[in-house]
Amino acid sequence: MFIPITDRNKRIWIQYHYVTLALIAACCAVYLLQMAGGEDGFVRSIFGFGMIPSVLFGTRTLPEGLLHAPHWLTPITYIFLHGGLLHLAGNMLFLWVFGDNVEDSMGHRRFLAFFLMTGAIAAIVQGAVVPTSEAPMVGASGAVSGVLGAYLVLHPRVQVWVLMFAWIPLRLPTWAVLGSWIAMQLGYSLLGDDLSDNVAWWAHVSGFFAGAALIRWFRMPHVLLWDTAATHGLQVSGLELRRRGPWGGPWGDRKG
Repeated sequence: MFIPITDRNKRIWIQYHYVTLALIAACCAVYLLQMAGGEDGFVRSIFGFGMIPSVLFGTRTLPEGLLHAPHWLTPITYIFLHGGLLHLAGNMLFLWVFGDNVEDSMGHRRFLAFFLMTGAIAAIVQGAVVPTSEAPMVGASGAVSGVLGAYLVLHPRVQVWVLMFAWIPLRLPTWAVLGSWIAMQLGYSLLGDDLSDNVAWWAHVSGFFAGAALIRWFRMPHVLLWDTAATHGLQVSGLELRRRGPWGGPWGDRKG
């Protein structure tokens, strides 16, 4: 189990990752609103704005009097709700570490569309796996998985600082970190229950592969894939790619 801390991957084409920061802020703000409603309001928000497969596919309806989004919109609205603080923190950590470079490869508007699209694809695939389920699905995991898939295709060789078993710091290439992550998701999807441990594994898997596929069309024309020319220290379109920070440890490599 790897927990990412930071990567050694400087942004090239954009100065600030506005959309990544805005998405993190939006998810945190929505979670505060969920908490502000108390336990009853929290549950109502999940059922009203989460993605419920049976409601999405029209075999069930929500009870009258429940404030809710249109069923066709829930593959988007579910992204911004979370079921708990750890759920929120985990998704936002992965988005913080990997999102800025994916946004860098696309630009702000395309990245927002990409994030929402991969999140929606993840929801629809998960719903198709368990179409009669009445359990609501919430969280940015599917959309964040799309970001991870895109990042792997863009930067498989970039070094990422991670904590192994939550306390051992290691520096590993992206392909090892995200390759092991998607392998674990596939394992749980194929061998576990449809919603084992209340985790929508197929949403993670489908979001990841959707992101890996869609990056070809969402990236800016001059952005190459698979680190083709973007090894650190080379000249790309007149811009020098430099390693981040003079220090060797993970806390010296700050996200700019």
